[in-house]
Amino acid sequence: MRLSDFDFDLPENLIALRPASPRESARLLVVRPGGGREDLTVGDLPSLLRAGDALVFNDTRVIPARLDGQREGRSEGGGDGSPVAVEATLHKRLSPDRWSAFMRPGKRLKAGDRVRFGATGDRGCEGALLDATVVEKGEGGEVVLAFDLSGPDLDMAINTRGHMPLPPYIAAKRGEDEQDRIDYQTVYAREDGSVAAPTAGLHFTPDLLARLAAAGVSQHFVTLHVGAGTFLPVKVDDVADHRMHPEYGEVSAATAAALNAVRAAGGRIVCVGTTSLRLLESATGEDGVIRPWADETAIFITPGYRFRAADVLMTNFHLPKSTLFMLVSAFAGQSEMREAYDHAISSGYRFYSYGDSSLLFRA
Repeated sequence: MRLSDFDFDLPENLIALRPASPRESARLLVVRPGGGREDLTVGDLPSLLRAGDALVFNDTRVIPARLDGQREGRSEGGGDGSPVAVEATLHKRLSPDRWSAFMRPGKRLKAGDRVRFGATGDRGCEGALLDATVVEKGEGGEVVLAFDLSGPDLDMAINTRGHMPLPPYIAAKRGEDEQDRIDYQTVYAREDGSVAAPTAGLHFTPDLLARLAAAGVSQHFVTLHVGAGTFLPVKVDDVADHRMHPEYGEVSAATAAALNAVRAAGGRIVCVGTTSLRLLESATGEDGVIRPWADETAIFITPGYRFRAADVLMTNFHLPKSTLFMLVSAFAGQSEMREAYDHAISSGYRFYSYGDSSLLFRA
């Protein structure tokens, strides 16, 4: 398969910069096998599922992982002695004091550089200090940062000094603000660690969750910490050559047992978001049994993949030529998804993280 097989034209005005309010008023495009489609809203979800079905949510919590700072001036010559403004997006915790991060401009950094995040004026205030050393430098602007703080102290400093890591297609059009700290977080988020929201879950409200429970749809939680690699473009022409950034996830023994029981009783597993789907597929064996999981996954799902766990997928509308558009094409059918996206575009559905959603029944 070629990358061009997953391309499409998307008008700029369909990229949502703010979420629908209330959350469940967002539009929902229902796509069934064979090309059947309905235009509904997320609030209609209880009528689309059956008693005995199971919703699977990703309960990861987004941290304010974007940090603005300065690389300290170097003592050696060569015209490189003055501070340089830098931006870091933390994407994977390596130890209590170390994070892997994407840095801009990455070319201006090297191992041993000191970077000051947070206040650069009054350095007498210890609460303003958030300093780090570049200990490794990889490709594409990726570095390993060793912070002077560690553990809960580092977490508190990041929470104080950091910004919500809005996706680049939103950040390029407007700045992050305090409302994003609410909007870019699911109502059930509880496990700190993501630098991107599991965006299908942004549509749920306590009232909608209560109505789903009243309809006999059970609710289960897994954790996949979404990394900034989710926004990186695919840079190869042959899709088979692409490699995913690994992300850490957990499926508890209790959740695995509950979902296996749902399947045994004839219920459907409904994944809320591609993150919960990717994690469940990683935790499910060839025999279709979901097992406890606590590990990284770099699963890359493209057309031809044989799904083991997920029966229904709720997901927002994705970027052209993205791994997530490849995933939904694998799940619901490549031609069906191209037609569904054509319909969504012509009907004015709002795209991406703050946009509308879809409910896909597996082909």
